[in-house]
Amino acid sequence: MAQQTEPVERERGRGGGAGWALVVTSVAGFMAALDNLVVTTALPSIREDLGGALDDLEWTVSAYTLTFAVLLMFGAALGDRFGRRRLFVAGLAIFTGASAAAALASGIDGLIAARAVQGVGAAIMMPLTLTLLTAAVPAARRGMMYGIWSAVNGVAVASGPLIGGTLTEHASWQWIFWLNVPLGLLTLPLARLRLKESYGAGARLDIVGTVLASGGLFGIVYALIRGNPDGWTSATVLTGLVAGGALLVGFVVHGTRAAAPMLPMRLFRSRAFSAINAASLLMFAGMFGSIFLLSQFLQNVIGYSPTEAGLRMLPWTGMPMIAAPIAGYLSDRIGGRPVVATGLALQAAGLAWFAVIMAPDVSYGAQLPALIVSGVGMGMYFAPAANLAMSSVRPAEQGIASGANNALREVGGALGIAVLASVFSAQGGYGSAQAFADGLGPALWVGAGAVALAALAAVLLPRRGAPARPAVSSPAERELVG
Repeated sequence: MAQQTEPVERERGRGGGAGWALVVTSVAGFMAALDNLVVTTALPSIREDLGGALDDLEWTVSAYTLTFAVLLMFGAALGDRFGRRRLFVAGLAIFTGASAAAALASGIDGLIAARAVQGVGAAIMMPLTLTLLTAAVPAARRGMMYGIWSAVNGVAVASGPLIGGTLTEHASWQWIFWLNVPLGLLTLPLARLRLKESYGAGARLDIVGTVLASGGLFGIVYALIRGNPDGWTSATVLTGLVAGGALLVGFVVHGTRAAAPMLPMRLFRSRAFSAINAASLLMFAGMFGSIFLLSQFLQNVIGYSPTEAGLRMLPWTGMPMIAAPIAGYLSDRIGGRPVVATGLALQAAGLAWFAVIMAPDVSYGAQLPALIVSGVGMGMYFAPAANLAMSSVRPAEQGIASGANNALREVGGALGIAVLASVFSAQGGYGSAQAFADGLGPALWVGAGAVALAALAAVLLPRRGAPARPAVSSPAERELVG
């Protein structure tokens, strides 16, 4: 039976070397990862130029993360079925075109729409980068190549606020999107000529699951964003919450009954899989929501320029470049569970520190310890989390596990921005420096609470060496997992 269920792939192509594959996939990964946070330091300039309220600014970030999250696993399945190189090129083309559309947007609605299309392109190309790189690199060299690919993505996340701030200040906010266009146009022909085509055996598309997840998450996020401006008992908000919740329940039911669902619910029978994914969702909710508001606080209240704000965020966003290798070494020695739990506890402590000191005239010196503690905590989480997610399932299910973990992280980011911004607007607002600080403090406490819950979820991970296999209860499921 193992021979029947083992992933068998058909390849054809024009050759290409490992070096070219690394360049192409790293550039694509850099673009997709960069656009998660590059907008944050540009938000005040976008608001000044295009107008829009807080909920509009939320959608400039969430429209990208939401479409990215809900279509990520579907994009991987499309590549398996229709050709990974072909879909990678299509996704890169969509992402590049949508970046140009975002730069050319004349209103906030057009920008939000372009950001949503960007997320579609990223969802198609991003999950295929590692698959294409793996196909091009000999097994003996994959560890080094994966390390370089991961480092490039880490640089993109760390430098996102700084790059966004620098381009906004010295050129215009439109250049945070124009930056993608030459990168995409240069990478497209290289991908077409240098990457090998490959297909997954027996790939199935879960269209029903994708529709249920997309509709459900959109309804929930829409309701959270519109709660304060429209009223929490308004028809639109209640409809979003009820309909979104019902669709997500349908997604769970579908995942338990379908033959090949996008996200098999049986995976959550593994305590390790459930715990690490709960921790990832909560961690990204607290982190994304806090960065969304803090980047605006540094400019709107403290008075930093976009570049200065990006630089001052580096102790948080850049610290993982230092902490992650150390955390990786520690996780090899003592296991990932204590490292991840400690890292999340530090991240929660850093956000709580921010909430305690929050005031319109708080100095950067007072903020710096909170930034460093948060950054160290983030680095300690990132290094072992992916390995914990992969080791929580059987080898044949690791592709699904990776996609699920990445998707839930993006979902957490979208939900975190919606929830923390809702708390912010309920307690304060943009009216004055004091009003901004009044809203930001409670929002940061909510962010700290989310990450603290993530730390508790990490504590529930099995101890090192404990078996972490999901139960398989039916013949169909046994065949799926081999």
